[in-house]
Amino acid sequence: MRKRYQQGSVTKSSDGRYWVAKYRVGGQHRTKLLGKLRKMSKTEAQEKFAEIIKPQVDAPGETTVEHFVEHVFLPFCRKRWKPITSVSRTDSIKRHIVGAFGKRLLSSLKRDELQEFLDERKHLAKSMVDHLRWDIKQILDLAVAEGIIPRNPVYSGRMLLFVPRECPKPKRPVMTLEQAKLAFSALDLRERLIVKLGVLAGMRVSEIFGLRRGRVAGDSVEVVERVCRWDVDSPKSEKSERIVALSSSLQQDLKEWLAITPDTGPDGWLFPSENLETPLGADNTMARYIRPPLKTVGLEWVDYRVMRRTHSSLMNATGVNPKLIADQQGHGVDVNLNVYTQSSFADRLEAVETLETAFVN
Repeated sequence: MRKRYQQGSVTKSSDGRYWVAKYRVGGQHRTKLLGKLRKMSKTEAQEKFAEIIKPQVDAPGETTVEHFVEHVFLPFCRKRWKPITSVSRTDSIKRHIVGAFGKRLLSSLKRDELQEFLDERKHLAKSMVDHLRWDIKQILDLAVAEGIIPRNPVYSGRMLLFVPRECPKPKRPVMTLEQAKLAFSALDLRERLIVKLGVLAGMRVSEIFGLRRGRVAGDSVEVVERVCRWDVDSPKSEKSERIVALSSSLQQDLKEWLAITPDTGPDGWLFPSENLETPLGADNTMARYIRPPLKTVGLEWVDYRVMRRTHSSLMNATGVNPKLIADQQGHGVDVNLNVYTQSSFADRLEAVETLETAFVN
């Protein structure tokens, strides 16, 4: 009889010096030393374990969803995912897909039940469910490539799964010009500077907290890295690496901030934590220092995404070329127009009145 290899895990050794893989073969417990903690991250240890156990998996028709996702799909995707993407996608895939189908054989999955799985999540955000349907497709695509299943049941020249119509549509609120002014007036210098970098400069939150003192010029800042949940990484995309123009009031606030904060050198963080060694945490800054004063002026609903959308929308309302807005924000023109820019009702009303005037004249 063919030996059965059950899914294992990667943990620290009892002395805390090594990564150790623990798994079972034919009911027998096995351990495997993978490497030293100081020379290997947990993700690297998991990838090494996946390569070790991959040749030992069950016969193709007997491979479970959980085993394939843990030891083939996720290690493969982590090679191209950025760290922040790896954390979010791994959590979502394990919670939803592995949580629902983990013990099932890959070969037993059917299109109808996978669509039902998506339908049951109609209470989730549309973007979340859309991610899940593409995760399912990619898992099954890789299973086909690995020879685990003969065909992908959810793809036949086109995607056969769809997002339920009942999924809540995304809400993309923006501030008006007056609300933005009110927000600036309610905040102290540091928090006002952070908000202005979002509203006036159109920067992503990860780019704002990833700024270093040496990247600040008189009328601009250079974006070459970002910080997501204290993880220092390269910018989101190639377009994200850019020189961001700064307005005059923003330049003044930035000059004042640099003058009153400790000069930690060109590699020092522009917004450092108390120990000056690490950047401020974006979520903590919002919860403790930005949202409370905004709440006093009725703007507690404003978050970092609202700031960036406000930049795009207000720039568009003033007639700025969409290409300039996109370059300032570090993405394509189509993303700028379809995702970030929100037109006001007043602007749309003026537009249709202009059209009617053409008929009258």
